[in-house]
Amino acid sequence: MEPVLTAFRNLAVLFVGASILVAQPALAADEDGEIWFGPSFATDIDDDTSVELQTAQRFRDQSRGRADTYYARGWVHQKIADNFTLSGAAEYRINDEGDDEVRVIQQIGAKQGILRARLRLEERFIESNGGRMGFRIRPRVGVRVPLNDALTASADGELFYTARATSDGGSTGLTGVETRVGFTYDFSGNFTLGVKYLRAQSLRDNRPDKVSHAPLFELDFSF
Repeated sequence: MEPVLTAFRNLAVLFVGASILVAQPALAADEDGEIWFGPSFATDIDDDTSVELQTAQRFRDQSRGRADTYYARGWVHQKIADNFTLSGAAEYRINDEGDDEVRVIQQIGAKQGILRARLRLEERFIESNGGRMGFRIRPRVGVRVPLNDALTASADGELFYTARATSDGGSTGLTGVETRVGFTYDFSGNFTLGVKYLRAQSLRDNRPDKVSHAPLFELDFSF
């Protein structure tokens, strides 16, 4: 296991550096502010298995072509080793004044000390695209630094690699990067509040990138 953890630490350092380079300010970017909320509810099935209902509400300026988004995502998490968790999920996403979407997700998460990483695979089905499946790969790395028994600082960088677009002629390759920094506070064993700054950048060919800045409020309940 030690060679795997060493490789994980080296990968995290390289990935953070790559995320910083990609997330440089875009030239003539289409930028706007948003507000994101992320309540979730989780419970343990046994010592290694848990289920989670994750939701999100993302409020945007529709006059600028940015529709509000809401989703509900059901997870099953299975701990497969001390530092690794395998997860699967199904999601239904509502886009105001746009096409709704179904996603099927597979994910493996890892942790070592303050380092965190995950690799997520997404199969995406857009309502109006006649059943065409899009496929996206989302690696993410970050850090969690405890400041005291309840307060933790965090930072994450995530890349969005589209292997198959959800529509004919859609963009493929590296299509987005997301960074978030902030704090979480554990009020009890059953409720954690996270307050973070999020920057999401959609990389677009032959037109300005779309950049979103948002305060993110995460409310995690466990039972």
